[in-house]
Amino acid sequence: MESKDRLFNSMAEAVVAGNKDAAETLAKRALSEKFDPHEVIEKGYIPGIQKAGILWEKGEYFLPELISSAECMKAVMAVLKPALKASQAEHFSRGKVVIGTIEGDIHDIGKNLVASMLSANGFDVMDLGADVKLERFIDKAREMDADLICLSALLTTTMLNQRRLIEMLKERGLRQQFKVLVGGAPVNKRWASDIGADGYGENALEAVRLAKEIGPKRRLA
Repeated sequence: MESKDRLFNSMAEAVVAGNKDAAETLAKRALSEKFDPHEVIEKGYIPGIQKAGILWEKGEYFLPELISSAECMKAVMAVLKPALKASQAEHFSRGKVVIGTIEGDIHDIGKNLVASMLSANGFDVMDLGADVKLERFIDKAREMDADLICLSALLTTTMLNQRRLIEMLKERGLRQQFKVLVGGAPVNKRWASDIGADGYGENALEAVRLAKEIGPKRRLA
């Protein structure tokens, strides 16, 4: 039988290579061999997505490669999710996130990447999709007791709705209940500061780092 460490290395390599079929097959194999799904994620797959991120930062990977690696993680999490729920082992969630592209904006590639990478890094993510009404962000965040609301905008006209959502939270006395992160092509750190957001992610990796810094770590059963 192949050693655990070698199997974990193969998982990481599959993610780095963006080989979704291999990543899924290895996840199924790990389950068939009764591996702890939490250990599989932490030692097998997360090192892979982290390496892909490093390669992207170095300019050795480009957006398509990073998206492929993130899609691998998404597929793997789908395979492992039932086992994670069934497991009684204590584990941690970095926090609950509601994410979506703001009302009036249908762009979602960047948002999808952020959502996948947040999930891959231990967050419970509710992706509302694109062109999401402001009321829905707030309703879903309250419903799931979210820690973070992540707002993407790819147009200068729709980024104004990021400000409006924060104003709505203030009007309802909910601003202190959620951390709000913003991102998107026309968005920058100054805009985030001007509208009172809790942070701005220039790219998916920065968004994950920021979410880790400001999000709580929840103990789950």
